[in-house]
Amino acid sequence: MKSLLLIVTVILDGETRSRVCLPLENAGHRVVQASGCKQASSLLMNGLTPDLLLLDMQGAGSAELSQYRELLKIAPTQMVCIIEGQCGTETCVEGNPTLAGHVLGKPVLLRDIERIIAKLTGPTQQASDIDHAALSISSVNDLAADLPLGPYLEELGSNRFFLAASPAMMKIHRQVMLLANVDAPVLILGESGTGKEVIAHLIHKHSRRSAQKFLNLNCAALPADLLESELFGYTRGAFTGAFNDKPGKFEQVNRGTLLLDEIGEMSAPMQAKLLHVLQDGQYTRLGARECSRADVRVLAATNVPIEDALETKTFRQDLFYRLSVFTINIPPLRDRSQEIPYLIEEMIRRSSAPMSGLRNFDFSTRLMDAALLYDWRGNVRELRNFVTRTITMRDADAALHELEKKIGAGDQADDLPNFGDVAPPDLGMRSIMRGVKDRTEAQLIQNALELSGWNRRHAAAYLNISYRGLLYKIQQLGLTPKLSKRVSAPSRSGLLARGSAS
Repeated sequence: MKSLLLIVTVILDGETRSRVCLPLENAGHRVVQASGCKQASSLLMNGLTPDLLLLDMQGAGSAELSQYRELLKIAPTQMVCIIEGQCGTETCVEGNPTLAGHVLGKPVLLRDIERIIAKLTGPTQQASDIDHAALSISSVNDLAADLPLGPYLEELGSNRFFLAASPAMMKIHRQVMLLANVDAPVLILGESGTGKEVIAHLIHKHSRRSAQKFLNLNCAALPADLLESELFGYTRGAFTGAFNDKPGKFEQVNRGTLLLDEIGEMSAPMQAKLLHVLQDGQYTRLGARECSRADVRVLAATNVPIEDALETKTFRQDLFYRLSVFTINIPPLRDRSQEIPYLIEEMIRRSSAPMSGLRNFDFSTRLMDAALLYDWRGNVRELRNFVTRTITMRDADAALHELEKKIGAGDQADDLPNFGDVAPPDLGMRSIMRGVKDRTEAQLIQNALELSGWNRRHAAAYLNISYRGLLYKIQQLGLTPKLSKRVSAPSRSGLLARGSAS
């Protein structure tokens, strides 16, 4: 039995689909996601012979059950695996008791998938051969032993969540766990939209102050004089309009955690006052004569390049050293793109109540690949806006066109030299040569994909290019699989041998 499989799935639930399909694809198997039983039946009747047929029975009514039973009539029993839904195991296997040993319960776990694959690939293929490195989790040697294999998801309340499926984010999670019992300031660095506030909430949740308040103050949203009153409060008569005493953030969050977001935008005088509070825990309300004390853990975040700010003296060195007892650097989304599919699935699942009817919207393979290729300069915030826009408009083609246009614009900006005001020469010959090159390149890539059964990772190895580069070429050239052609085992194994040799 060959170790790489062709798998057809009929899974309508987005959460289950991500739990099942993503680990299989990352392990190198080719997964064809059918939109329903009718499409799966059509594929089988037109010559597609998968090694495994995965069926999700979640929410199947009487009409749907009849379609499942028709599909089971034309599918060999040994290739079928049923994910049990509300209908129950007995209904799923009615009329075919041999299927009783091929039923999985929910939630589907990674070890369940490994067990099914191990049965199909034979005794020589161990469960550990599933490509956990591709899942970007078990390849990190210093992770905590109790962390799960797969995307790590933690609820933070108010529809916030922390998700890690890359070595960098798993390392950050481990850092947060180590900081749980250390009551010290933390400086969180990262581009805008990477999730610095999420990390701050995660730190607070696992700290000894988790039962107390967590407050967030955006330092860039207020001018210096208002920022001081927001932080330290004021007394009655301190200035025009101060009719009553008002506590500041330090007083409101006493014994809790205060996040000073965008601290890189804070003025120099305010930095000096903040340093004083961090050093001895004392502050003075505007207009007050006596000092007050506060027991507050301060977290700070900024998207400003901190080294540049220190060099230009827009950020005080002494404040930096006081805040950066521990520093967490959050990588941009483009450097942890393996998390994009998981983030998209989770964002769809958590769509707001008015959009609850749109949660079944499915991102096609091409749309997901385009999302993996795009750089997401706005990081997770931009991705969330894109997902919300896409599932609201329910127009996957428009979303795909939007991403491809952005990818193409970014590629041209990177590749074209800057000639200034010099007019470009005649590009006639250049255009002809580029057309020949594109057609040849498209044919080579199409052949490699067909030979590998559209296993893009092995096709990339065969072509000696990066996986990301191959995804871009597939999008750029508009290549699609030809499902009617099944690759023979010798051809596929020959390709894999050549790919591994390269």
